[in-house]
Amino acid sequence: MNNNRNILCIDLKSFFASCECIEKHLDPYSTSLVVANPDQGNGAITLAVTPFLKTLGVQSRCRLFEIPKHIKYTIAKPRMNLYVQKSKEVVEIYLKFVAKEDLHIYSIDECFLDVTNYLKLYNKTDYELAKDILNEIYNQTGLTATCGIGPNILLAKVSMDVEAKHNTNNISKWNCEDVEKKLWPITPLSKMWGIGNRMEIKLNKLGIYKVGDLAKYDKNILKDKFGAIGTELWNYANGIDCHSIKDYQKAPKSESYSHSQVLLKDYNGDSVKIIILEMVDFLCEKLRTNNKLTKCIGLGIGYSKNELKEFFHTVKLDNATDSSHELLNCVECIFDRFYEGVPIRKVTIYYTDLVQKENIQLNLFEESNKHQDIDDHVNIVVDRIKLKYGKNSLLKATNLLKDSTAIKQNQK
Repeated sequence: MNNNRNILCIDLKSFFASCECIEKHLDPYSTSLVVANPDQGNGAITLAVTPFLKTLGVQSRCRLFEIPKHIKYTIAKPRMNLYVQKSKEVVEIYLKFVAKEDLHIYSIDECFLDVTNYLKLYNKTDYELAKDILNEIYNQTGLTATCGIGPNILLAKVSMDVEAKHNTNNISKWNCEDVEKKLWPITPLSKMWGIGNRMEIKLNKLGIYKVGDLAKYDKNILKDKFGAIGTELWNYANGIDCHSIKDYQKAPKSESYSHSQVLLKDYNGDSVKIIILEMVDFLCEKLRTNNKLTKCIGLGIGYSKNELKEFFHTVKLDNATDSSHELLNCVECIFDRFYEGVPIRKVTIYYTDLVQKENIQLNLFEESNKHQDIDDHVNIVVDRIKLKYGKNSLLKATNLLKDSTAIKQNQK
């Protein structure tokens, strides 16, 4: 376990709503305000609500019609430029305390700081330094922040998500010893960082309902079911995270292939699976054409313009592959882990760490996959037909569905 670091995970509390209140000289802890697009009517999703509304039971990402009728509130239309500027101000504060290489900007309102090498410099504990940073944020911007502290990125993040917001000073610290008593009891699973609602359903079907259930589950079964993500889920459930902040900052050094689509309408979690399938097929065809295999895959999802959010995550594979089936399973697992159930407008898929197919070392401890051999021969025949007669000469049945974009993409 990577337990030798002092990681801070800092989140700006009710960020969008707090920014609006500060601009209007209002106190977010006594003001009823929601950030939503009023042009969308009563069905508009609230991007944020003030902490005061949360004390009344209003959820952050509810629809306007779900807010109880007796609660009076003000609607603020989203202003992305304002939120970006405020975020930049906070990042500048972080950079007063740590160097750029020890800072990872996770999202517009959340960052990770590795303060391990700064504690002697400031003659402070990680807890004391976190308190100083949060005070500086409030004094300079008026924004309230919460902070989780841990020996690795995972425990810092979950500590912040689960406990910090309930503490009076908005700070919590977890150590490796807290895994069994604080991490394992978490339920439902979607409360755990890295497990979305769709992945939660899949895990529930395996009889896994608490993080502790996941930690005690057979790691090999999880790997067979979910590939590399299954191993990562097991590691996370046991508090294991060997990533460093520098890992997230490394630019890809190897050759990579990518494909990105800006969609012409909003897609949901089911309809976008067709797009993902087609993009995986497209990139796998490119791998085969160039006699390459990939050892790392990434998925990026951009939400509708009214959502102002996105995510991008990568997974390293145990073995390099060009298998559409294997890579699709991996991408879908990433999607199910991090998708938040809101309208989608952009999909990006990356294949990185490419290697030549003939340079792959065979694994003597794994059985030969006859089905993969058959798939390889079929793919070669299909690729040759498409090369000779055009990409639309052979289509899958899913390419004919209304949500498909393959035929139009093939004409480019």
